[in-house]
This record gives sequence, structure tokens and C-alpha cells, in this order.
Amino acid sequence: MYAAMSSVSVPSRQYRVRPAGVAPYPDAAPAAAAGDERRRRGVSPGGQPLSGRIDLSGTQGAQLRTVLASVHRICPEFKPVQVLRRSGRSVLLLGTTGRTTAVAKCLLDQSPAWAERYRHEIAAYRAFVRHRPPVRVPRLIAADPGNGTLVIERVPGRVAALYRHPSDGPPAADVRAVLGAICRINQWRPPGDLFDAPVDYAARITRYHELGLFTDRDLGDLQQLLRGVAHSSKQGQGQFCHGDALLSNVLLSATGPVLVDWEHAGWYLPGYDLATLWSVLGGAPAARRQISQLAQAAGPAARDAFLINLMLILTREIRTHETALQRSIETQPSAPTATSVSGAEEQRLLLRRLHDDCALARRAVRAAVGTR
Repeated sequence: MYAAMSSVSVPSRQYRVRPAGVAPYPDAAPAAAAGDERRRRGVSPGGQPLSGRIDLSGTQGAQLRTVLASVHRICPEFKPVQVLRRSGRSVLLLGTTGRTTAVAKCLLDQSPAWAERYRHEIAAYRAFVRHRPPVRVPRLIAADPGNGTLVIERVPGRVAALYRHPSDGPPAADVRAVLGAICRINQWRPPGDLFDAPVDYAARITRYHELGLFTDRDLGDLQQLLRGVAHSSKQGQGQFCHGDALLSNVLLSATGPVLVDWEHAGWYLPGYDLATLWSVLGGAPAARRQISQLAQAAGPAARDAFLINLMLILTREIRTHETALQRSIETQPSAPTATSVSGAEEQRLLLRRLHDDCALARRAVRAAVGTR
């Protein structure tokens, strides 16, 4: 981050945060210790034992039959083995296609926003067939953007982190591997017509101000930095980014990092992926310093773009988790259980850290404006 920000570090806190979703493509038979940890946090293990049979009885079974029919329409040889993840929006199935282990990702929520996200991800995997990125990505097997069905290879490996906001800092070697992969992606320049620009920065800054999430000074400072970045021809071209560069979207395999979940890929202001990683590494101050140094290395314009991205991402995280906390409070039973109370406290601790981070980023933005 900006130099004034590097000397300030947020203290590490021992909080545990429930994930927004289970890790993308976990190993079929996770270690017992990992299972115990997930049960302790109130998270479903994410599927049935690896037995080659899936329970198709009852209401959930009927839903799975519909999902399998969608998968078999585009990949008749897919044989389901295990439910990796099931939510109100999607189902993730582990299976085989011939001698290849595969993952089928199927959309349940056909609302326009989620349907567009799946179409975007399918388009990304199709683009990777013609234009290979500089990092490994799962190979596309079959896809149907019309009903949100995607079948890709399953790459063996462990997830860099099971949770969006890991409570403990990841090993330094894992951070180096993830940052190396992200930097290679950010340096890649695929043909410009393959991907769009998912974020309208000027519009989003204005909208957050109208919602009361940004102060008048925030609005003025960010608009000034945005104009400065736009005037820099090199930075104004944008940077190709994964768009959701979380540790939970990186598999660490024997051959190197593998990036999954490409529904947000596109052209952003430089530093979007770095800002995403910074925002979720509250328990790893050393990793944050490394990210800040990378963001500053390309000069003032890249630094300012990183700060704009960081303010937008942290504000979005705060808004998302405040909404989740309010919803959990409203849906609590009249006699809250120990688990529900613990979950609410974890959310409050996370929000406290996010507000601290946002204040830190705000000071860095003001310092950057002062240098222009």
C-alpha cells in the first residue's frame, strides 16, 4: 500500500469467521482434522462419503436428478460420485468422465444476476481453450451457458484456505505461490475482445456515496485519484485480473497453483487482485506488507489504482457482512443457542477488523491525494 500505510499494521486477532461458501473443489476425502475443524465452525463437510452412490431420494434427491439430467445433456459420460457442495444457488458434483476426474457445477438460482455470472465463467473457460493463460486452470470438458451447467477437470491439490477470511495467516510459502500466480495473471494480456470490464469505477464510487458508505471527502479524494490514473496512459489501459482472487479460489497442486472460479475475470484498474487478497489477510500482516510493496513497485499511478480498488473492496465487504449479521440476528430463535451467539460474535469481530482496515485505507488515500 501507500508508504504512509505500510508503517501501520492492524493487530492480529484470534477470531474465526464462517465462510461465504465452502472451498471450491476440495479433496474428495479431506483429512479428519480438517473435518473436525469445519464441524467445530458449524460448516457442512460438503458431501457424502466417496462411495460412488448419491442419495436421490426425497426433495433434495429430486433436485439432484434435475441437475444430473442437465449435466448428462452436455456430458453423457459423466458419472456422479459425490456432492461436494450444495447451496440455494448451486450444486457442485464430483464425478468421472472416462478416466478423468471431473467437477460439474450447476446453477439452481436462475435469477439474471447469477445466470450472467455463470455465462461469464463459461465464456472465460472457453477463452482459455484458445488462449492459454500463464497459470494452470482446470480444463473445460463441457458447458451449457443457457442453463448454467459447467463440467471441468478436477485438479488434485489442497485449497490455499478453506475460508474467505482465514483467522490465521497462511504459511509464507503458500502466500508466495499465490502471489506469484496472481502476478503472472495480471501481466497477461489476452485479446481485448474476450473479456469486458466488470467494474464501472466512477459509477460505483458515486453509488457508494449515495448510499452513505463514502463521505463527501471520500468521494472527492477517490474521484481525484481516478482522474489521475485515467491520465496515465499505461495504467489507463487496465489490467487483466481474476476478479475474485481469494485464497479459497486457489488450489496448491504438485505442479503449482491452480486458479478456479473465473466468473469475475476481466479488465480492472491495476491492483484489483492484490487489493482482494489484502482485504482478507487480516491475520497475516507480513503478507499484507508484501502485497503493499508489490502495489507500489510500478509507481504512483499503480499505487493509486490499488488504493481505489482497496476502498471499494473493503466497503463491499463491510456492507455484505453487516447485511449477513443483521439477517442472522433477525432469524435467531427466541432462545439463541451457543452456536448462534458464537457466530454473531465472529461476525462482529470481522466487521470491527474491516472497519479498522477501511480507516487505514482512507488515510492512505488522503496521503496519496496530498502527493498529487
